[in-house]
Amino acid sequence: MRQGIKGFTLIELMVAISILALIALMGWGALDGMQRANTRTQTHTDTVLALDAGLGQWGADLNALTTLTNTNPLDWDGRVLRITRRHSADAALGVSVVAWSTGQRNGALQWLRWQSDPVRTHAQWQSAWQAAALWAQSPSDEAVKREVLLTPLLQWQLFYYRDNAWSNPLSASGSKQTMPEGVRLVLSLPAPHPMAGTLTRDWVQPTLGGASQ
Repeated sequence: MRQGIKGFTLIELMVAISILALIALMGWGALDGMQRANTRTQTHTDTVLALDAGLGQWGADLNALTTLTNTNPLDWDGRVLRITRRHSADAALGVSVVAWSTGQRNGALQWLRWQSDPVRTHAQWQSAWQAAALWAQSPSDEAVKREVLLTPLLQWQLFYYRDNAWSNPLSASGSKQTMPEGVRLVLSLPAPHPMAGTLTRDWVQPTLGGASQ
């Protein structure tokens, strides 16, 4: 007489399903961990690249400094650094006014850059110069559209190089000379920024044989 084929018992099926579920859960945990690690790595990379791009733009703006007749190409008032620079795309378009400052954006203090449209006349320059100062003090919605957020900050400081020493740009001795020989930027970056701590970048006028460091 032929024996019937023995099947799995209910308990055996439950054990098998439980093992498969455990394996699936472990696999999902590993994949989730990998995804989280990749996300952290990408965020780290993007944050560093954004800061590097900001520092590169900072040096490029200073290297492109230009002086118009009866204007000040560089001014620091304790809140905003305003720069008159050659137009980056085409010198024939004129010059632009660029401003660097900080402001509360997205719930944190951010390092910011603002740029005007190209200007060709003294009146246009004066208007853009004043707009840059107003942007740093109390930005309008229109002014905010022109800004770029670079990196979160705790604070920033500027120093001018004059008479063979770094000093406060607003000091009495520094005010006697409009153009400094160099500009020192000091950024204090908060944790968990990948480069949390103090970062210093020095710029020297290219005509003096130096550039951003």
